[in-house]
Amino acid sequence: MQSRITGTTMPVLEFVLEPNETIISEAGELSWMGASIQMTTHTQFAGGGGLFGVLKRVAGGGSIFMTEYRAIGAPGELAFATKLPGHIVPVEVSPGHEYMIHRHGFLCATSQVQIGVAFQQSLGAGIFGGEGFLLQRLHGQGTAWLELSGELVVRDLQPGETLRVHPGHVGAFQSSVSFQITTVPGIKNMIFGGDGIFLASLTGPGRIWLQTLPVSKLAHAIEKYIPREAPRQAVEGGVVGGIVGSILDNMR
Repeated sequence: MQSRITGTTMPVLEFVLEPNETIISEAGELSWMGASIQMTTHTQFAGGGGLFGVLKRVAGGGSIFMTEYRAIGAPGELAFATKLPGHIVPVEVSPGHEYMIHRHGFLCATSQVQIGVAFQQSLGAGIFGGEGFLLQRLHGQGTAWLELSGELVVRDLQPGETLRVHPGHVGAFQSSVSFQITTVPGIKNMIFGGDGIFLASLTGPGRIWLQTLPVSKLAHAIEKYIPREAPRQAVEGGVVGGIVGSILDNMR
């Protein structure tokens, strides 16, 4: 198996798979593939935990479907592109070297990597688009590729060192890092600070990946530019008014 990451602002991950080599991803991630690549969509890799694990993923906004891409009979090309400007980060997964990633952070992986829900908490509507906060856990054996949006800041926390982060900026971290949701200190800060009322507290040892473009903040920034559908009564009134006006103009 060969892989390379090309591009800068909107990178793409390209593979050349040898016969019978496989890559898995969540359904809907494919960008393009060669004629020898066979797709199979199922729930086998939905992260372990049986039906309960699947239900947790659905409740957290994740997909229960995973797609396996396998080269049949001849080498084949396969590609996955980022959905937002950002970075693609490869990580090696093995027992004792597991990773926690944000809900949209999993791009694809080799076939022995498993993905499941590690942390799920409802933080209230309006703070994270009403979806709460979800971390997914990568475990098993193999290589996984993460999709992190915006610029990337990597920090290595020392034992006992704590960094408090807006939850949307948490991209990924090693499982050795302790994680908990805390509140912003001070009532005035909560009400008037404009940064929400929750922070993610990350305590070392371990590596963390911070992203500068949370999807929630991007959505909030562009929301006011999205056209709103006018109420039906106003539209009908406008149409009728236009017709009446045209008739009166012709009668003059």
